[in-house]
Amino acid sequence: MSPDEIDPLAELSAWIEEARAAGLPQPASVAFVTVGDGGRPSARTVTLKRLEDDALVFTSALWTRKAREIEANPNVALLFHWPALGRQAHVAGEATLAERALAEELFDRRDLLHQLQTVVSRQGEPIEDLAPLRDRLGHLAEVQETAPACPPDWGALRVRPAAIELWSEAPDRLHERRLFERDGERWTVTLLSP
Repeated sequence: MSPDEIDPLAELSAWIEEARAAGLPQPASVAFVTVGDGGRPSARTVTLKRLEDDALVFTSALWTRKAREIEANPNVALLFHWPALGRQAHVAGEATLAERALAEELFDRRDLLHQLQTVVSRQGEPIEDLAPLRDRLGHLAEVQETAPACPPDWGALRVRPAAIELWSEAPDRLHERRLFERDGERWTVTLLSP
């Protein structure tokens, strides 16, 4: 493969589709790591919403710790892991807030219960009890005639990778590790020792 043909995001997309075809649960789930105060890493599992030619797209409420940490330090890391396939993909890059139209499009694709949950709950904020949230969610689910509009504090995040490592398990423990690094608009690839 020539350097012009290297496309780790296309391979990542193929791996996600293979995981989906194999019936693996949540094939697009990924650990999403941000950097908080004092350089402390912060991780959570999220779902990839879209894979673009040069970026990975996620959604988030914009008041969350994740969004605040990205605003302060856009450097993030992602880790996909499919143990049943013997594969993982590590992505390091920079996250930015995407255009409002994309946030609205992706919010509209959420199922109604997820849309309503976004309206009812301020994810990550302290609460006394879940019961009032469940009551409100249940009430809205019963009376809501149309889907809610995308809240103004809901957004799409675009992660443009600077490096992607694709790891494939081998029976002899000499696992294949390919490190792709962005060089302008092209990628270079280095084989790493397992």
